[in-house]
Amino acid sequence: MLPPSLPSPYTVPYETLLVECAVDGFATLTFNRPDKLNTLSIRLRQELAAAVAALEADPAIHVLILTGAGRAFTAGLDLDEWATPGMTPAAAIEHDAVAALRQFSGPVIGAINGLCITGGVEMALACDLLVAASDARFADTHVKVGLLPGWGGSVRLIRRIGLNRAKELALTGRFLAADEALAWGLVNRVVPREQLLAEAQALARQMLANPADGVARYKRLLDEEAGLTEAQGFELERATSRAANAGVTREEIESRLARLRRQGPRGA
Repeated sequence: MLPPSLPSPYTVPYETLLVECAVDGFATLTFNRPDKLNTLSIRLRQELAAAVAALEADPAIHVLILTGAGRAFTAGLDLDEWATPGMTPAAAIEHDAVAALRQFSGPVIGAINGLCITGGVEMALACDLLVAASDARFADTHVKVGLLPGWGGSVRLIRRIGLNRAKELALTGRFLAADEALAWGLVNRVVPREQLLAEAQALARQMLANPADGVARYKRLLDEEAGLTEAQGFELERATSRAANAGVTREEIESRLARLRRQGPRGA
């Protein structure tokens, strides 16, 4: 049951998404088209954008968990929609699910519960970290249908696993098992399927133990540095640190350290 204080957007029944908010300060978004392997229909992408905007505007929500219902995280775009007159693959750009997801300023944890294919890989790469079920499988099959990614997937794939491995995954279109995805650095950790959401929630709570504004700032800094040279990264870090740290008082630091000491190793 959702807390009664949540604003009205949460009371709107989405057709393709489940939105669950925890009192801890995180929300779980679940792709909910299990009979279609959670393919990313236009309706789903529109609802995702609306839900993320509502969660971003909610001062009580600081972390998102993204997962899928059934046996797939998501199998990518809904190809059935391309049979509609006037619809082409290029229409995916008009409802960019990755751009919608990245409007959330706090951390996004992908809980990959099964098949993660093509556009699903792009969605996974847009998350800040990934927890995969032991039976999860990844494949970028753009090459098999003669298409190219359009949501930033090729750029993020190189940054996540390196150019040579990105080429292997992209140019073969083969499936990557969870353990291999872990070894390649595509995912952060692999857990038994029944522990997937609990693991993602534990990560969310570890993040929520820290000041939310600091977590969001650090995420933004890391994302900005990822596209820079090392020298540019150093320069950005110094400038950002100088501006941000100037507003933190000694009393605030001591208060936070005292809280960490009370929490012990678990809270730290």
